[in-house]
Amino acid sequence: MNTAAVPLAILSALVLVGALWVVTLHNLFRAALSLGLVFLGIAGLFICLGAEFLALVQLLIYVGAILVLIIFAIMLTNSWQRETLPASRQRLPAALAALALFALLARATWVLAWPAQIPGGATRLKDLGLVLVKTLVLPFEVISLIFVVVVVGAIAVAAPRKGQS
Repeated sequence: MNTAAVPLAILSALVLVGALWVVTLHNLFRAALSLGLVFLGIAGLFICLGAEFLALVQLLIYVGAILVLIIFAIMLTNSWQRETLPASRQRLPAALAALALFALLARATWVLAWPAQIPGGATRLKDLGLVLVKTLVLPFEVISLIFVVVVVGAIAVAAPRKGQS
């Protein structure tokens, strides 16, 4: 085995095990933490593949924002305290659907011709930053407002009503 492929194999195994834990753990809080493990593994894969900017975005957006939002939502609704057992008859169809989706994605990406190196006309990081700041500020702010609405909604749903303890 190529020594450069060893970190990729380890990170891939980490992502797969974490993803398996996300869908099989009965405790929602532990499943969310496993999702964080998946996000970190994907960031590591981006670093190994030479996409440091994507790794940074992965850490900032998915680990820093999405995962924290999921964990807050779970903790605010007290769902993490309950052991939720999924119906056993739903596990087989869900597993088959996931396997079919994986096979479809693997087949679609297997035939792609991946470039050995970055083409000479690749976008520079400075140009990408200018596009993000000048043209994509509005969609970014709209997404930020959606996250705020989700957090406020989670608090409103989780807040005890009058007469409840």
